[in-house]
Amino acid sequence: MTSTTPATPQGSRPGALDGAVVAVAGAGGPAGHATLLRLARAGATVVAADADARRLAEGVDAARLAHGGATVTGDTVDLLDPAATRAWADRTEKEYGRVDGLVHLVGGWRGSASFAETDLADWDALHDLLVRTVQHTSLAFEAALARGGNGRYVLVSAAGASRPTAGNAAYAAAKAAAEAWTLALADGFRRTAPGGRPAAAATILVVKALVSQRMRDERPGAAFAGFTDVTDLADEICRLWDRPTEDVNGTRQWLTRTP
Repeated sequence: MTSTTPATPQGSRPGALDGAVVAVAGAGGPAGHATLLRLARAGATVVAADADARRLAEGVDAARLAHGGATVTGDTVDLLDPAATRAWADRTEKEYGRVDGLVHLVGGWRGSASFAETDLADWDALHDLLVRTVQHTSLAFEAALARGGNGRYVLVSAAGASRPTAGNAAYAAAKAAAEAWTLALADGFRRTAPGGRPAAAATILVVKALVSQRMRDERPGAAFAGFTDVTDLADEICRLWDRPTEDVNGTRQWLTRTP
């Protein structure tokens, strides 16, 4: 397989992500848009996917415009389809010669006023959004991330997975399952590590909730206490490549002050 070296965007500085190829799943939301911008600024080739073509295109276009010369592409992928997800992974590695990261930002929330009022239809929906998509992306990208030698699988999770509340039973359970699956991937990387150093790392970034500038503009009086700004999340994602794989693999990193 022939490797191609993407052009470095104007204004970027050489670093761990310069020339890296990073896929972003669920790139159409505010966190996805911020992550595309930050990865492009770091010099990465960014391969974005989302089920919403319009929102995906907005994020891709913004990243390209902000960082002239950056390679940022978008592809509408149904991550609930394992074959389509694997085809996306294979296509990415074939086109660019490597895959150095998969950032999983697929989200969703459903809840109830009390535990007794929990609707199991919420579990069905959240299981697909928060668990199935993690299963499909991790299985599709695992081998490519290991082949790259410094890969990262990044799951963004929520504090509620560790502290479930009565009205969030389905959401917390789905997030906890996604975390367990990601830590199993990390153990897989650890077990196949040559000389004790994993060829890739799987890690979890934990937030209370996320906030964007648009949310602040829409609710100027809201405090958003303990929320993580999507730009700060994007910065933390990019820093994961600055540390050795053995220091990142299998970790849960809290981005909120109340773990």
